[in-house]
Amino acid sequence: MRHPILSSQSTFTLEYPVFAESLVDGPQTLQQFLHLRYARMSKDELTQWINSGQILLNGQRQPADTKLETGHRVSVVLYDHHEDPVDTEWRMIWQNHEIMAVYKPHLLPVSRTTRNLYNTLIQLVRRQTPYYDAHLLHRLDTETGGLILIAKDKAADKKWKKQLDQLIERKIYHAHVHGHPTWHHTSVECELSERTDSAIRSQMYVVDPRQPEYFSKPKQSKTRFAVIQRNGDYSLIECELFSGRKHQIRAHLAHLGHPIVGDKIYAHRGRYYLKRLESELTIEDFQTLGSEYHQLQAVKLQIRPDLDQAPVLIDISDEVRSYLSPVTASETGES
Repeated sequence: MRHPILSSQSTFTLEYPVFAESLVDGPQTLQQFLHLRYARMSKDELTQWINSGQILLNGQRQPADTKLETGHRVSVVLYDHHEDPVDTEWRMIWQNHEIMAVYKPHLLPVSRTTRNLYNTLIQLVRRQTPYYDAHLLHRLDTETGGLILIAKDKAADKKWKKQLDQLIERKIYHAHVHGHPTWHHTSVECELSERTDSAIRSQMYVVDPRQPEYFSKPKQSKTRFAVIQRNGDYSLIECELFSGRKHQIRAHLAHLGHPIVGDKIYAHRGRYYLKRLESELTIEDFQTLGSEYHQLQAVKLQIRPDLDQAPVLIDISDEVRSYLSPVTASETGES
């Protein structure tokens, strides 16, 4: 799937294909199409916007009452808008009439950030599918890739957010870590919390019961780990979540002595996270980290969208395993 987001120093263009599903209730004008996607704007504001030349239909200016057809393309041209370049190649993996499972690339934020308003997963899905009112059912960190569930509209979001624990039965990730664990299988079950004296405010720690005064709002957590492969200085680990705490897998693996490759917070004592607050990381920094992003990916989801039917296993582990590939000495030019 190609994602035609065009940007330059002066303009940033959003592309909206017109799908047959968008016209299922009858003909739709250019103004009506835009009103569904920019609901906060009045009809007069939309008409003025269309007449300004910032709205194009198949590359041409058209009146607000122009009837749309399947295959048409609506373009919204934004002036003096810039966003950080990100990998926008998300993919639909599975769907039913209410929800979809999509693949999110590493470094693509799921929702708006200070640097990206439109190049986010949820905005791309809303623009590039008929589901202009799609909602995230859960989240992934920006640097984490893999499977994520999205509700196709507000009604599905309201329904499934209340039942998310029943909908998602299993969540499994793959992580490339530093070193070779002495174990083949292990579990970590503990309380996780931020520390009041931490240099990195967002960092999570395994709670030390001997120092309760340093930990705010500890929460129980559990992850099960299994070694899939050992290769050079790294190992590939399967991680199954039994709770959903912030940074859970990353904190647990660091606690075991095997931080995730590329993790700026939990590897190298957080040195590169702190450095990034002051300046951009260098090529040499990324070579030391082993990756531009932390090597963690959501590869399996077992969901039960229908209680009367067997669960659905969505598995992309074989397909995307090559996406987790730490930098080796030969790739950095070292010997």
